[in-house]
Amino acid sequence: MINKLKSKLPEKGGFVFNTLVLMTGTTIAQAIPIAISPILTRIYSPENFGIFALFTSITGILSTIATGRYELAIMLPEKDEDSINVVALSILIAFGISFLILSTVFIFNNQITKLLGNQEISKWLYFVPLFVLLAGIYQSLKYWATRKKQFKKVAISEVSQSTARATINTPLGFLNFGSTGLITGALVGQASATSVLGWKTWKNDKSKRRFISKEKIKKNARIYKNFPKYSTLKALLNTASNQMPIFLLTSFFSATITGFYSFGHRIVAAPMGLLGRSVAQVFYEKASRTYNEQGDLYNLVKNVYIKLAKIGIIPFTLLIVLAPTLFAIIFGSEWKQAGIYTQILTPWLFVMFLNSPVTFVVEILGKQKEYLIYEVFLFLFRVVSIMLGFYIFNNSFVSIVLFSSISTIFSIFLLFYFLHISKKAYINNTI
Repeated sequence: MINKLKSKLPEKGGFVFNTLVLMTGTTIAQAIPIAISPILTRIYSPENFGIFALFTSITGILSTIATGRYELAIMLPEKDEDSINVVALSILIAFGISFLILSTVFIFNNQITKLLGNQEISKWLYFVPLFVLLAGIYQSLKYWATRKKQFKKVAISEVSQSTARATINTPLGFLNFGSTGLITGALVGQASATSVLGWKTWKNDKSKRRFISKEKIKKNARIYKNFPKYSTLKALLNTASNQMPIFLLTSFFSATITGFYSFGHRIVAAPMGLLGRSVAQVFYEKASRTYNEQGDLYNLVKNVYIKLAKIGIIPFTLLIVLAPTLFAIIFGSEWKQAGIYTQILTPWLFVMFLNSPVTFVVEILGKQKEYLIYEVFLFLFRVVSIMLGFYIFNNSFVSIVLFSSISTIFSIFLLFYFLHISKKAYINNTI
């Protein structure tokens, strides 16, 4: 009987096992901020969340280019000797870009503040380079851990991030620190995650450091030059178009409207996003190996979609029906508007949840150029949707409806595109 039960358990080191390890860490990491959200909504105002959203949008956009996207190439070399040099390259670039951002902030702080339309963000611009540096280092180490199948380390670092953030957010909120409490929590949380993962990597993989050299860093920079050449702009456009409502809603309407939108988006996107990223980390390693061994990449992609659809269909359906009521009960009546915005965004967030892990097929199959074209059109259509809501209807609700509709249509197209290119790649490999 015991042997029979053991045979049904996921194989250690397999796709399902590795996914479960990351999902466990993700579940704990997300349970913490979700658990304290009803407290935070009662000690922070929608305007506080709006300013916090503006800061995280800026850092989110800049963090995507912090390493020149070389972190995505960490998985690809056959030898660890080359891969560790890609890690070193990514971290060096993160230092360089952070210094460039810091110089820009010192010179153009007033101009950037006026452009963003919120005076309070001015002082926090000086902390953007620090956050971007920490995020860049963390992403580099995270992909190295994924390559080495050290998923437990990643899970621990994510839990430490959420714990540190909650530890800062709650007391500072009670002390009426306003947006300072939320932003400080984000900074401390990122520092904690980077420190934990950095320490564990240093301790467990210190023997690999001897392979790092200036010549090998330069060699790998040339080999994977398409990542900064194409993936950087693609990632920048993708993040900018996702974060763009934060900037435009703040500029066109108010920080309060931004707070409602960003809070509703975060409550849904954060747990589902981290779940999707947990699957993505394992999927990237599995898909890279499957493609290199001329295996069935299409079937792998299709199965990931099916599994994620089964996981997400019930919670997302409940959100479409009950989001305003749930937000009012859990977070307070003041936040019902955030629930209405969440209701509008749910169809897009569901398809985005399905697509997020599979996006790595673009890197594996070298389709960066095609995907870049998609991102350009998505960004333009999203900007137009928000602007139509403001200039024609002068209504934030209409802007968000148009934004969600455009995003959903493009995301559905992307789903079929990923299935198409993975199927084509499999057919080509079997000929």
